[in-house]
Amino acid sequence: MNDEWKNMDFERVPLVPAVVQDVDSGTVLMLGYMNREALRKTMESGRVTFFSRSRQRLWTKGETSGNFLLLEEIYPDCDQDALLVRARPTGPTCHTGTTSCFGITRKPSILEELEQVIRRRRGETGSGSYCASLFAAGVGHIARKVGEEAVEVVVEAMGEKNRHRFLEECADLVFHLLVLLAARGCSFRDVLHVLVQRRSGGGNP
Repeated sequence: MNDEWKNMDFERVPLVPAVVQDVDSGTVLMLGYMNREALRKTMESGRVTFFSRSRQRLWTKGETSGNFLLLEEIYPDCDQDALLVRARPTGPTCHTGTTSCFGITRKPSILEELEQVIRRRRGETGSGSYCASLFAAGVGHIARKVGEEAVEVVVEAMGEKNRHRFLEECADLVFHLLVLLAARGCSFRDVLHVLVQRRSGGGNP
């Protein structure tokens, strides 16, 4: 976690605007206001907290809805009178149920759409779905399938340079990896989160 926020001069500007951005997608989620206490609570709790100008008190986003903003990074602007808060939302940010308070919508990626299908298949039985049969066979079977697909990717990569076949094997590997993640109660977003943490830690990729 960066510490540039420690330079904020709340004696000069007691209440500063805080723009919240989704750390993974880059979507601007909302605008709130922070005073010294709100910033301190945000840093201590890891949940983005604001100062409500209408209620004249601190409020943590999600304290009523359960849709929290989990802090990842926070940066002051060049004049030390505004903050950029990069966070991971646990649900819709806006009280209307949308992702962003600014009406920004983002079409789900093919990976996200595939994950939605995989999650639906997890609860199905007797549907004849290949995905559902993987879940029925258990985590061990799915893990072995991931290993098999990984080997096939390596074989195609080292073989006769059939680009189409190589990409097909890569697609099979990604699919089975998504199924394995779902079986373990995880998502590809969680994998991205690990990569973001590594980048924030300053390590070389």
